[in-house]
Amino acid sequence: MSSEETRTMTSTPIRSSAGSTEPRSPATRAWTTRLVVVGIVLTALNLRPAITSLGALLEEVRDGLGMSGSLAGLLTSVPPLCFAVFGVMAPRLARRFGPGAVVCAGMAAIAAGLAIRPYAGNTAGFLAASALALMGIAVSNVLMPVIVKRWFPDRVGSMTGLYSMALALGTSAAAAVTVPMTDVLGGSWQSGLAVWAGLAAAAVLPWLPLARARDAEAGTGPARRTGSRDGAAGARADSGSAAAAGSEPDGLRITRSRTAWALAVFFGLQATAAYITMGWMAQIFRDAGVSAGTAGLLLAVTMVMGVPLAFLIPRLATRLPHQGPIVLALGVCGLAGYSGLYFAPAGGAWAWALLLGVSNCAFPLALTMVGMRARTGAGVAKLSAFAQSTGYLLSIPGPLLVGVLYQHSGGWGLPLALMAALMIPQMAVGVLAGRDRTVEDEAAAQGAQG
Repeated sequence: MSSEETRTMTSTPIRSSAGSTEPRSPATRAWTTRLVVVGIVLTALNLRPAITSLGALLEEVRDGLGMSGSLAGLLTSVPPLCFAVFGVMAPRLARRFGPGAVVCAGMAAIAAGLAIRPYAGNTAGFLAASALALMGIAVSNVLMPVIVKRWFPDRVGSMTGLYSMALALGTSAAAAVTVPMTDVLGGSWQSGLAVWAGLAAAAVLPWLPLARARDAEAGTGPARRTGSRDGAAGARADSGSAAAAGSEPDGLRITRSRTAWALAVFFGLQATAAYITMGWMAQIFRDAGVSAGTAGLLLAVTMVMGVPLAFLIPRLATRLPHQGPIVLALGVCGLAGYSGLYFAPAGGAWAWALLLGVSNCAFPLALTMVGMRARTGAGVAKLSAFAQSTGYLLSIPGPLLVGVLYQHSGGWGLPLALMAALMIPQMAVGVLAGRDRTVEDEAAAQGAQG
């Protein structure tokens, strides 16, 4: 089998503009692979600054646009709403235009939205421009696992870890430097938010030459390491693809899989916690008497915890037959962090920020499980779109409800109790999603019974 894989790797043809095919040279394959890696990293860096930069300046934005607490809660619910609505479109767009072209367009949409929204002049315009940026984030969110599975089938864990680490780095950097950068730029919150459009514009560049890359180019990444678990996972994915060759991959009934539903609910609950944290945690600390700059740093600490852990957790997850123990460990950290915010928000601020940073690493774990719970590329695309779109749809009420509870209760007791309570079902469905099985097998079994 390895010799057959080698032949496939070395003779994969590409189509010229005239429609003919010719073998790739090793230098071309290596250059393209490096470009894909750069594109993945730059894309990941841009998947959260639109949100965490706003969280750091939420009070200034509220004052500037005249928002109430409930309306600010609606604003923090916009990201999951856009991810749910636009994320489901990603597989269809990728089939028509290619994943590289869709991600390239997504980065351009992020750049445009972030440049426009601070200067929209009113809440409606601010929301519309935010939605444009979030649309680009949504399709890129869904397609990152697909690109990793196609280009690096032998390195799902390590490449997921790489882009999860870059995502966490971009998230934490936006939380940490938005406030001081705003001060440097003259104290205008508009300038502090708009500056992140430059990072998104830079992320467009590596995808431009890859925008026409199609499935023929997939799998031409680095040679498989058949002795590793990641290599075994890649081999299983390839064998699954071969087994599915006789059937129609697009015929997968993803809703017949219990694992798909468990993963979708797990994704939704971790997204609820993450967007409440990104949107409100700095405000919790500020209300407890912490300065704006320190509150931004505390949020950055929470986000920066994902940098090393987002690289380590996917690698560990791919080496375990069941990811349930990791789910439980992250959930316990979340319960401890929310309890600390309830009883001593300022006194133990740094400890609570660290614990919630560990808990938020449920996101890279969920992405890793998306790649592990499907055997085929088509299966990963459908599972990623289903889990993320359904999950983000489920997460929409959370940040909005926190804003309403905060405004009407006059404090953070009830919102924090809600956050802690949601950790229990998150751990339960995460254990179910972590079982060693694939959605293709479950859907086929359900179809046979039906």
